Amino acid sequence: MKYLLLVTGEERTWAEAGPQEREEVYARWGAFTRMLEERGANLGGQELAHSSTATTIRKNGEQVLVTDGPYAETVEQISGYVLVEAADLEEAVEFATAMPSDGVEIRRITT
Repeated sequence: MKYLLLVTGEERTWAEAGPQEREEVYARWGAFTRMLEERGANLGGQELAHSSTATTIRKNGEQVLVTDGPYAETVEQISGYVLVEAADLEEAVEFATAMPSDGVEIRRITT
């Protein structure tokens, strides 16, 4: 089964990180990605641009509203994603737990 692991966190924390701290985080992400690749589970993933660059589309019948910014105002934002192949939710949770991120939302791909 495919699962989307949505990386969540406070963008302020990343913005305040120094160069060495960012380098260490990227190194941990590299190790995580290698682990997924070794297990044949890595289907892709990317870091996302800051939520302030988001564009939100809302439809109401024929009317379309395009607004700048994220869908919801929250403390935590989605900062990236990893798509994995996992035997079941238990394995997806194992992968999410290994991610160098404070928050992860797991969503099964239904098709």
